[in-house]
Amino acid sequence: MKFIDEENIQHKKVILRLDLNVPIENGEITDSTRIEKSLKTIKYLLDNHNSLIILSHLGRVKSREDKITNSLKPVAYKLTELLHQKVEFIDEPVGMDVLNKCKTLNPGEIVLLENTRFCDFPEKLESSNDLNLAKYWSTLGDVFVCDAFGSLHRLHSSVAGISKYLPSYFGLLVKEEIAGLAPIINPQRPFAVFMGGAKIDDKLPYIEKLLPEVDYLLIGGGIANSFLYACGYDVGDSLCTKDEDILNLLKEWFTKYRSKIIMPIDFAFDDKAIMDLGPKSIAKYQSVFEICKTIFINGSCGKFETERFAKGTVDLFASLKNIKAYKVAGGGDTLNVINKYHLNASFSFLSSGGGASLEYVSNKNLTAIDYINKE
Repeated sequence: MKFIDEENIQHKKVILRLDLNVPIENGEITDSTRIEKSLKTIKYLLDNHNSLIILSHLGRVKSREDKITNSLKPVAYKLTELLHQKVEFIDEPVGMDVLNKCKTLNPGEIVLLENTRFCDFPEKLESSNDLNLAKYWSTLGDVFVCDAFGSLHRLHSSVAGISKYLPSYFGLLVKEEIAGLAPIINPQRPFAVFMGGAKIDDKLPYIEKLLPEVDYLLIGGGIANSFLYACGYDVGDSLCTKDEDILNLLKEWFTKYRSKIIMPIDFAFDDKAIMDLGPKSIAKYQSVFEICKTIFINGSCGKFETERFAKGTVDLFASLKNIKAYKVAGGGDTLNVINKYHLNASFSFLSSGGGASLEYVSNKNLTAIDYINKE
């Protein structure tokens, strides 16, 4: 991997892919962690007299309405505020305005293009790694720098495709992430993973990879509900999969890895729906963590967005502070809880990537890194 601080990148127009996919409500950014984590690379490139053309996605764009609610304009304002210099926003990711502005960009200037996933409607160009789109973006600059760690598990045009056409490097955040996750890739044992979140469908490949590797897999949220339902427990109206093939697979895994899969034993309810883990489950999970030397956290115990259902997650994360282990948390929702309740001290390293950190820990590689390294 080639990193920007190991190369002489000066006086260039840099196409900089960041992960600025932050939560926005009513036009206001509610957690700017991912933006702040990008500042080190931005400032490094500016200090070396480069101009920056920043690309990022925000949410998913499947309709015209999504283009209204998933604009990066608030991110441009936040970057301007944090950098103490103007970040010009161009309200489209492609087009003549983009070409004209990038052509006249001077050293030290920054532009942020509109959400790259606007190119996913009506055709899925960005997320299918359309190389014509990648080639278009490559014409805007001299070099490509990818610092979007949270997107490196995706082969998208703006994340990977551009590397086919320009000299390509990784940024300082990616370097920091690789170093921070290294002790999880080759963990001291016992090694435990806590996996929470709403839906189990997209976590299945990771669970399958992790189960042979970990000493313990502790589960929460909709993932726990699905395992419980698969094993014959009544979960009421709780969020869980009803897909018979998935349920059979979960039951098979639980039978095979019964000693590794740690399931909850009590809950907080809202009517007939499980919303959080109860105190006995949290105590059970804490007792497992206390014997571990490496711990990876991805997801929450329940519906933490509602304060009365955040207690399980907060108590579990807070308990890690006194456990002597290498402890990593990764993922947007996970970081939202940690930041909201000031739980940073419980962890050795906080990863900006959710799916990316999970893929890296389970597969020991990232799809886009492999793609870029081959170019």
